Formats: sequence, structure tokens, C-alpha cells
Amino acid sequence: MAENKEKMEEFSMEEAVKEAVGKAEAMSEGTYGQSASKPIESPEGKTEEGQEAKDFRKPIKKKEKKKDKKDEQIEQLTDRVTRQMAEFENFRRRTELEKAQMFATGAKSIVEKILPVVDNFERGLATVEEGADPFSDGMLMIYKQLLTTLDEAGVKPIEAVGQEFNPDYHNAVMHVEDDEVGENVIVEEFQKGYMLNDTVIRHSMVKVAN
Repeated sequence: MAENKEKMEEFSMEEAVKEAVGKAEAMSEGTYGQSASKPIESPEGKTEEGQEAKDFRKPIKKKEKKKDKKDEQIEQLTDRVTRQMAEFENFRRRTELEKAQMFATGAKSIVEKILPVVDNFERGLATVEEGADPFSDGMLMIYKQLLTTLDEAGVKPIEAVGQEFNPDYHNAVMHVEDDEVGENVIVEEFQKGYMLNDTVIRHSMVKVAN
């Protein structure tokens, strides 16, 4: 009987231990389940989950790459070459313009010196008739050759007699009243004027009517 009593006491104690362990496990599972369901708040009242989301939204700053010294030297040399090429192009254009102006000035100076020779030819040939003698014919041929050469160089005479007076091309030295011609019309030319391309070398010296 004593043995049966001891066995019953041991059985009841085992049952009590199991019941206590079961309650303890139930209580621990309830506590951890409750803590797992709610996010842990930070000291500022914000949850760690919200804090992590906020940190994730922050823009990531990219590190600026420093330029290599070789790249900087290449950029500097490229800029210097570009500037020098632009300066050279401006110099070339300026030189071409100066050359053209120098050529025009030199040509004008030479033509101005030749024109008095042409005037003397015309005065001398005006006193003789064509075919009068071989000498006069030779002078006439030289005169025509001179005019042809000047024409090829761009030197052309200015039309005067019968044209309307134009101060850009004509120089009026006399005025006459003549009802037979129109107003401001050139009736006589005293000295022939010439142009070199589009530039007046010498104005025509003329007489204007009305």
C-alpha cells in the first residue's frame, strides 16, 4: 500500500509539473506574440520600421570624380589650339583685305600716272588724219594698244557727252543755256574721265547745259 501511495504522489507531482510547464509556455507564447505583432518604438516615438523606411528614401549622394591631371592638360591644350586657330583665321582674313586694298591703291596710282600720257596721245592724234603718213599711223596703233591694255586691266572711260550730269562721275566747269538740249545735260567734254573697276580714277571735266 505504501508503494502505491508513493506512486500516486509521484504521478500527481508529474502532472503538476507538466501543468506548470504548459502554463509557462502559454504565457511566454502570448507575450512574444504580442511583442512581435507590434513594432518597437524608438525613444522619439517612431517605430524602427518607419525609421528604416525614411532612411531608405534619403537620396544617395554620388561621389564626384576628380578629373585626372592629364584630362585637365588636354582640355587646356585643346582650348589654346582653338583660340590660336581663330586668331590665325582672323589674321588671314585681315591680311587678304589689306592685300586687296594695297593692290587697289597701287593700281590706282599707276593708272593716274598713265592717264596724262593717254591725254597727250589724243591731243596729238586730233591734229592729224588717219592714213596721212606712216608715222601718224604708228602713233595711232600705239594709242589703240594702250587703250586695249588699260581696258583689260579694268580701266574704262566714263561716258559724258549727251548724258545727264552726275556729280559722282562728272565735274562741271562750265554752264551754258541751250534750248535745243534737255536740262542738266552734258554738251561738251574737256577732259575724259576714267574708272578702275567700280572706283572713279578721274572725274570727267564737262560743260553742262541749262
